[in-house]
Amino acid sequence: MSKPNQNAMPESSLTLPGMLADVVSRFSTRAAIVESGKSISYAELQQLSRQAARALMSLGVQAGDRVALWAPNLSEWIVAACGVHAAGGVLVPLNTRMKGAEAADILERSRARVLVCVGDFLNNYYPDLLQGLRPATLEQVVVLGDKVLPSADLSWAQFMARAESTTAQAQQQREAGIKPDDTADLMFTSGTTGRPKGVMCAHRPTILAFKAWSEVVGLTEGSRYLIVNPFFHTFGYKAGWVAALLQGSTVYPEQVFDAQAILQRIESDRISFLPGPPTLFLSMLAHPGLKDFDLSSLQSSVTGASTVPPILIKRMREELGIQNVTTAYGLTECGGCATLCEPADNVETVANTCGKALPGTEVRCVNEQGQPVAPGEAGEVLLRGYHIMQGYFEDEKATAETIDADGWLHTGDVGVLDERGYLRITDRLKDMFIVGGFNCYPAEIERMLSNHPEVAQVAVVGVADERMGEVGCACVVARNGITLDKEAFTAWCRANMANYKVPRFVLQLDGLPVNASNKVQKRDLLQIVKSRLAPASQPA
Repeated sequence: MSKPNQNAMPESSLTLPGMLADVVSRFSTRAAIVESGKSISYAELQQLSRQAARALMSLGVQAGDRVALWAPNLSEWIVAACGVHAAGGVLVPLNTRMKGAEAADILERSRARVLVCVGDFLNNYYPDLLQGLRPATLEQVVVLGDKVLPSADLSWAQFMARAESTTAQAQQQREAGIKPDDTADLMFTSGTTGRPKGVMCAHRPTILAFKAWSEVVGLTEGSRYLIVNPFFHTFGYKAGWVAALLQGSTVYPEQVFDAQAILQRIESDRISFLPGPPTLFLSMLAHPGLKDFDLSSLQSSVTGASTVPPILIKRMREELGIQNVTTAYGLTECGGCATLCEPADNVETVANTCGKALPGTEVRCVNEQGQPVAPGEAGEVLLRGYHIMQGYFEDEKATAETIDADGWLHTGDVGVLDERGYLRITDRLKDMFIVGGFNCYPAEIERMLSNHPEVAQVAVVGVADERMGEVGCACVVARNGITLDKEAFTAWCRANMANYKVPRFVLQLDGLPVNASNKVQKRDLLQIVKSRLAPASQPA
């Protein structure tokens, strides 16, 4: 594929504030954000974000300083983030599921000077979570809303009023000094392999990558984009509101995932664009009242944050009526997107792969010796290109372990490239388990189990076994309250997959443990499995 066309966008538009200014010049009166029935135009968003930038400058934030955001999907999140960028700062998004100690660790390590956070959310007053843990480097805690308890310093309104102490000219000089290759954000990875690491990414690659992404997946001028993916994640931030602003679309933020609420919003707001992980669409499809909602406005969707069963693509098209369903693959370390399918690709390609490399990106699969494997053979996925991270924040050792001397990012994912260069992710290296000497990849087994007519959601984990070393356990959420016949389920498995892949145990659960990005938490699931299997010595 060709390299990204950097000449198509002037250099001044390759910073996030510059991109917003460019879009405002074309769509000033169009709604940028619609929330609770209220609309914020593109011109108003720029004015509010520059006001937030002046407020940050009044609090002493200098170019390159870190500012953290700890809140659900709200319009203020976007205003604050754009304000951080317009002040030349570095955005540090925090996961709303974090406990106080986890957030404090990132605040301390990033040396964030200001934290903008939600007040009451998920039965907590978020500033209180930092009591006794607040780093000395955190100078100001700004709380959204009017409820300012002693653990916070300023309300959002008080913070925005601080803009009066900085002139518009000073702010615009700061904004003009931002370069496309300056660091725009510091995103701490989920920490599934240990302590979270801070991923540094610049302005330019985010804009170029998600301009290309948007044009392929069908996000266009005037699209109504319901963003369920959390803003603290690249899927909700870069493939979310940044991509929407790039295209002149309208953002509809959604704070908490609830199938009923999502279906109602699609109908009432005539949503046309809805990406999300497979869990999101499986939950919608499992809703007993699905047929009662008018989803005719839905046109395009992107999935692929985890395993995508082929049957899901078919059901999204047929039962949800989404004509343009595509899949993509990426991780925080590559800015969020590396490969994607195209609308012209056939259904089998969309269902069974996550596409080919973005323009300007190289993808290869390698064996344990680091040598490329032949098409059709599994290997670790390596990426190289303009949107690979700048590195891990203040961690040269981890950066060198992840990006090799030739510039290849080692993802830790197992994948297969076909002769066309299309990538299929088969698993995480660390999720693989070995049954009697045979490698078992949970994602592959999950994909097959998703075709079972009674399965709504499924996840597979490996558990220890004296004879085989490890065996599989399938954790099944059944469709519409069905009680699974485990013997019949196992018989179906034996008829549809190699015997070593057949799960030894089958557990029926009401739901799977997921994080705020709706990705299944395999470590949490493994603990549930162990507690359920401990009393039983007989396989299901």
